[in-house]
Formats: sequence, structure tokens, C-alpha cells
Amino acid sequence: MKKEKLSFELSVYDSLDELSKTDKDLMLEAIEVRKNAYAPYSNFFVGAAVLLENGKIILGNNQENASFPAGLCAERVAIFQAAAIYPNVAILSVAISATSKNYQVKKPAAPCGNCRQSMIEYEQKQQKPISLFLMGELGEVVKCDSISNILPLAFNNSFLNQ
Repeated sequence: MKKEKLSFELSVYDSLDELSKTDKDLMLEAIEVRKNAYAPYSNFFVGAAVLLENGKIILGNNQENASFPAGLCAERVAIFQAAAIYPNVAILSVAISATSKNYQVKKPAAPCGNCRQSMIEYEQKQQKPISLFLMGELGEVVKCDSISNILPLAFNNSFLNQ
């Protein structure tokens, strides 16, 4: 038997002010768009901003539904919209911010499994890493250099083409 260890590094910034202007502006867009999220059930509001290679920023926020599986997370709203409008433009980075009506979100909110799988699809398609920036309402910002880092052993099209 052989054992392998999977690991990756994160960059942790104490605040938005430590980010580059481009990355800070992207996160500010995610913070702003989370205000428009439709989250009457969870009261957990998430905003996502996607920076494309052509300089465009595409926004998304979570959209809940009384039939919970019918809702959609902010990350997928933004990624799918980017792919619909600019299907052949690479995604450089995604910024995600979350807040709640019920408590203060003090730590960065990570994407759910469905969002990770959706984002890795586009990273694999474009064959270039997508940077991921995560934060709560305030405080530290976590940067991950690739979606593949947060979804090791990802399911991909190689499993379908054998």
C-alpha cells in the first residue's frame, strides 16, 4: 500500500487593504452585489464577482427558493452568466463574500461542493488556473491560486471519455 498526502497553500491577508487594486476592486464588487441576494430562508447573503481575461466583471448572488434544491449559489450564478455572455473568454479570478442577518460572518466563506465542481469545469476547460478570493463580512481575505486546490481528485471529463 502506498499513501500520498494532498496539500496546498493559501495566502491570508489581514484585510482588503493588503490586496492589489484589481483584487480589492473585485472583492468590493462581490460585497456590493451580495446586498441584492435573495435569501429569505437562510438569511445568508453571498455575492460573487468574476474577473474575465477581457477585463469584464460579471456578478452573481445567491437566489434561494422555497424548494431548496431549486435555488442557486452566487458562484454558479456568476460563473454561468460569464460563460453565457463570454463563452470563449478565460476566467482569471472569482471573489466571494458572505454576510448574514442572524450573526456576523467573521471568517471567509468557502464555496459548497456543487460550486467547486462547477468552477473546476471552467478551470479545466480553459486549462489555466482560476484564483479564488474568499471573505466574510469583514476581516481576513483568503486567496487560493487554483480551484483545483480546493477540489483535489475532481471528477472531470476524462472519466467520461474512456
